[in-house]
Amino acid sequence: MPSRPTPRTLFGRRLREARLKQGIAQDKLGVLIGLDELSSSARISRYETGIHAPPFAVVERLSAALHVPPAYFYCESDEMAELVVGFASLPGPAQARLLQSLVELSQGSV
Repeated sequence: MPSRPTPRTLFGRRLREARLKQGIAQDKLGVLIGLDELSSSARISRYETGIHAPPFAVVERLSAALHVPPAYFYCESDEMAELVVGFASLPGPAQARLLQSLVELSQGSV
């Protein structure tokens, strides 16, 4: 089985990681976000390898299909990416508490 090209962009790496974590094939992901079935695998592959960058409307659809916030795709560090996903998964009140704790920590109050 031939190996897939390595992602050349941060977006491509995050997209591939999220897709593999969900166990979704490239062609299936493409169809899930509304791409034509005949070109869906090639389009997702081009996004993953960095040949093409998707418009933000497509990023939003990818985000919904892969259960990650759009910001996840643009986080420079793995730790920040994990924080973004974790924060987005919390209910509103827990997000507010976490944000308040972060503000306090950054001000040296805790």
